[in-house]
Formats: sequence, C-alpha cells, structure tokens
Amino acid sequence: MAEVKFDVARWTKVDRIVGIATFVLFISLFLDWFGVSATFGVYSVSATVSGLSAHGYLYIDLILCLLILIYLVIKASFDEMPFKLPFAEDMLFFGATGINFLLVLIGFLLKPGGSGVGWRYGAFVALIAAIVAVAPYVMPFVKKMQGAKTS
Repeated sequence: MAEVKFDVARWTKVDRIVGIATFVLFISLFLDWFGVSATFGVYSVSATVSGLSAHGYLYIDLILCLLILIYLVIKASFDEMPFKLPFAEDMLFFGATGINFLLVLIGFLLKPGGSGVGWRYGAFVALIAAIVAVAPYVMPFVKKMQGAKTS
C-alpha cells in the first residue's frame, strides 16, 4: 500500500481553481437563495430558503461537489492514485463541473413562488462559483473556436 502524505503541491493550478470554487459552491448550497419580505403596518416579515430547500435536484450538485473535493484530497495524499479512472481526469472534472453549472443556472433562473420572491446572496455566490469551477475546461474550447473564426 502506498504511503499517505498530504501535499497540495500535487495539485495543478486548475485543480486549485476547481477545488476552491467547488468548496465555495458546496457552502453556497446551504445559504439563502431566495426570499420574500412583506410589511403589515409597523410589522415586517421576511422568509428565505436555501438552494437545497428550494430545489431538491441541487442535492446532485452537493454530491458532485463532495466527490470532486474527495478526489482532490486523494490526489494530494498519494504520489500515484490508488485507483484508475474510466475517463481522463480533465473529462471527468469537466463533466462534473458542467453538470454543477447547469443545475445551478437552472436553479438560479427558476425562482420559486410568486412575483414577490427575490434572489438572495447565496444564489449569486453559487452561480459565480459554478462558473469559476467550469471555466478552466470551457475557456480553452472558447479560445480555440475564436481562433477558428479568424482563420
């Protein structure tokens, strides 16, 4: 069995970006995403819900975030991964972060309730984190497509 020695130097720049953004996304799923406020005379009432409470399918993001973070911890803990992946690491991360982004975008756009419901900070944090996590895999493709247009 290989010796376990945690060393973040085993992470690439992309691993660090994806890891930090995924951790922020994980936390943001528990933050307030939507809220409503009402005033009745001198009394003010407000209610908020987290992303997970508003959209149950965001538990898929929660699980994917945990899997990404666990994978990165394992990657930093071993010189050589103790298991083989069925796909290239980049493809696996692109798939996981892409699914996270799509589900967060859908959750962001589909506000629950009526017209008085507004976004709260958690929804914005989640959307930004999901974009940052998937960006290292999308940007090379975008740059390649831009280069093809100019040719």
